[in-house]
Amino acid sequence: MTDLEKHRVRQLIDGELSWDELRNEVLPDPKDPDRFAKTREVLQERVDWEDPILVPLNDHLYVVGTDGGRVIRAECGEDLCDADENWKRSCRIRVREDEDELEEVYPEYMHVAPDWAFELREWFCPGCYELVDVDAVPVGYPVVRPFEPDVDTFYEEWQGRPAPDRAEEAAD
Repeated sequence: MTDLEKHRVRQLIDGELSWDELRNEVLPDPKDPDRFAKTREVLQERVDWEDPILVPLNDHLYVVGTDGGRVIRAECGEDLCDADENWKRSCRIRVREDEDELEEVYPEYMHVAPDWAFELREWFCPGCYELVDVDAVPVGYPVVRPFEPDVDTFYEEWQGRPAPDRAEEAAD
């Protein structure tokens, strides 16, 4: 990967590309076939741990391959749970459900009326307290995972190779 390509991927991840750059360099077909590998490389350079990032779940959470299996890990290095579990159940949560709490985020008259049985759930990493997700749901709505990646299918069928944590197994 050249420095220019790596720089562009960093800009894409950080949301620093102009609309023209995004439209002309990133969105046109065909996509760069190595874009995912380049993205993984940039993300891996940004964290302080060596276990391979397999797929990003959002800006701060990743499915990571470890010696003990696949886990959901926060950018800070906090392991939340096994990759097949609901990571939200390992997070700290703040629930905004009354007028004052909602107005901390939304201007007056720009949020739902609290008597509509609505709540804003903010999910925080238990290690660094980084905000990792937000749900706007009816009161009593279950805690659901927003994304359940099939890591092996993604790598084998879309990338044409085994996942990085399975590469040694495939070589044997």
